[in-house]
Amino acid sequence: MTARAADRARYDRATAHLDAPLAIVDLEAFDANADDLVRRAGGKPVRVASKSVRCRHLLERVLAKDGFAGIMSFTLAESLWLARSGFEDILLAYPSADRARFAELAADPKLAAAVTVMIDDPAQLDLIDSARDGGTEVVRVCLELDTSLKMFGGRVRVGARRSPLYSPAQLADLARTVARRPGFRLVGIMGYEGHIAGVGDAVSGRPLRSRAVRLMQATARRELAERRAAVVRAVRAVAPDLEFVNGGGTGSVQTTAAEDAVTEIAAGSGLYVPRLFDNYTSFTGRPAALFAMPVVRRPGVGVVTVLGGGYPASGAPGPDRLPVPYLPEGLSYDPQEGPGEVQTPLLGSAADDLLIGDKVWFRHAKAGELCERFAELHLVEGDRVTATVPTYRGEGHTFL
Repeated sequence: MTARAADRARYDRATAHLDAPLAIVDLEAFDANADDLVRRAGGKPVRVASKSVRCRHLLERVLAKDGFAGIMSFTLAESLWLARSGFEDILLAYPSADRARFAELAADPKLAAAVTVMIDDPAQLDLIDSARDGGTEVVRVCLELDTSLKMFGGRVRVGARRSPLYSPAQLADLARTVARRPGFRLVGIMGYEGHIAGVGDAVSGRPLRSRAVRLMQATARRELAERRAAVVRAVRAVAPDLEFVNGGGTGSVQTTAAEDAVTEIAAGSGLYVPRLFDNYTSFTGRPAALFAMPVVRRPGVGVVTVLGGGYPASGAPGPDRLPVPYLPEGLSYDPQEGPGEVQTPLLGSAADDLLIGDKVWFRHAKAGELCERFAELHLVEGDRVTATVPTYRGEGHTFL
């Protein structure tokens, strides 16, 4: 029996009393992945990206482990909710225009102490001030560095279009603006190198592309390490009490941690290890989060149909954004249909061994987005479900 077949047997036994659709997290794999992130971070704390987890119970579990400290959140509403739930160090990774929540933040000492907001433009400070509604608490702010690689005089750009702040001078200018402005305190710098951390460099069947990605990433790492160090020096000259410099992502933990200028690493997808993280030479994780759909039809030889399954991930549309049938091995989509909103036909010899009501296990393309589809996660240890915990959705929250 292969390791994957053994996992399927365990998951089927653990959930035999439960009807699909359902989602699980294998806690042994989850904990092993957490330990690997800490190992790769080389002594620097790992801040957990909540959008890749979207379950308070599992955020608490990972933050209880040595080597993890703080949350990187994705909306201001989520940040305040987490702070009110007892989490104490929350970095909002994206600028917000949520005036009502800024009013809450500026009026509450506990929230203002726990939450740091992201800015990359003085206009965002104006928006926060206009939303205060009498609140006088000092708002903690972080500057975001554009980490993209620019070549040929800027005519070629590799990386996400995020912050407009690229050079040390630009970040130092905004740091001075924050320092002069009452009601704000600059506490950190963040830079997410998605073109390094979020792009696989060992794509199966595409050796030339993989080699090109590795070359691009090596160039980008060298350029960014030099520029980020210069940015930190320039900003610390304005704000010597800077508390943190955050960088990285699951795919670049060890290389980002090697930069002296970086004080902490951000990661989250590496806990669940969705399918987008299968194509890396730098690490190998264990799939920890899966969902199961029931077989409801057997249309013919080599074909079964499962209920639902059409859960595409965000990003540029393409086959890599689709869930993948994982267990039993040997199933694939019908290219004329793909995964459907209500039903999904699956092809392959393994289909002939499946009966009506059997479970087919899938892996989502991205991590936390799976939790937008399920209200609860069944936590598996060995071949038992030892707990069932709510996702954000299960607690009544869909923040985006």
